[in-house]
Amino acid sequence: MEDKNNIYFFYKHTKSMQETVEPLKQLATSQGLNVVDDVQKANIIVSVGGNNAFLQATRKTNFRSDCLYVGVSTDREGFYPDFTINEIDKMFEAFENQNIEVKRLSTLEVTIDDEKPFYCLNECSIRSNVIKTFVLEVFIDDMHFETFRGDGMIVSTPTGSTAYNKSVRGAVVDPRLPSLQVSEIASLNNNTYRTLGTSFLLSGDRTLRLKVVQDGNDFPIIGADNEALSIRHAEDIKIRLSDKQVKVLKLKDNTFWHKVQRNFL
Repeated sequence: MEDKNNIYFFYKHTKSMQETVEPLKQLATSQGLNVVDDVQKANIIVSVGGNNAFLQATRKTNFRSDCLYVGVSTDREGFYPDFTINEIDKMFEAFENQNIEVKRLSTLEVTIDDEKPFYCLNECSIRSNVIKTFVLEVFIDDMHFETFRGDGMIVSTPTGSTAYNKSVRGAVVDPRLPSLQVSEIASLNNNTYRTLGTSFLLSGDRTLRLKVVQDGNDFPIIGADNEALSIRHAEDIKIRLSDKQVKVLKLKDNTFWHKVQRNFL
């Protein structure tokens, strides 16, 4: 990849989105960037759509560490996109005024039954695939921590703490803290099954292991960010904070906590 100005636009290929993206391509060309159709040749990947589009862009391009991701929202600013389609000129103004910086976002590495690992930027969720609870033995490193029975668990990164994790009353975590958060989905607590009953944080050097206890056909559904995976017989799930990081172009004056304040307060 010799040319450092190759830009690829990631978006849903509908007629309306193509019409939306075309002016962006023209603007990029006028700024001296080379618009490419092969994502492997790009060193700048621009997602157009919103948070979900950004998550798909990173996942479909395998969380590349050798390129820069930029989020452009077609509606309103999201947690990942710092720029909106109606104010795209501000992105280039930010370049010129040096009001931008590159943030490195943590990802989760998830290994199921010792198969090839996959990665998540927001969270990995483990949920019941039928209308009943299921049981997980929860290990922190090699220590058995608790026996969980309920609808499932969410393991999130700090940047993912404002998403699915927050909807089950998980904590919002500063992205500067290298950690993973474990949050329960409708846990059952009685004399047989006992859990902590609250979300908890693990440092970035720990490994979480979830072992599915079989009670019939109790294999859970595995979710990676905003996508359900076609894994039917997950029994042993290991999750840790990965060394793989995603580089994202952000505005200096629009921090994570600015966005938390605007979105939730």
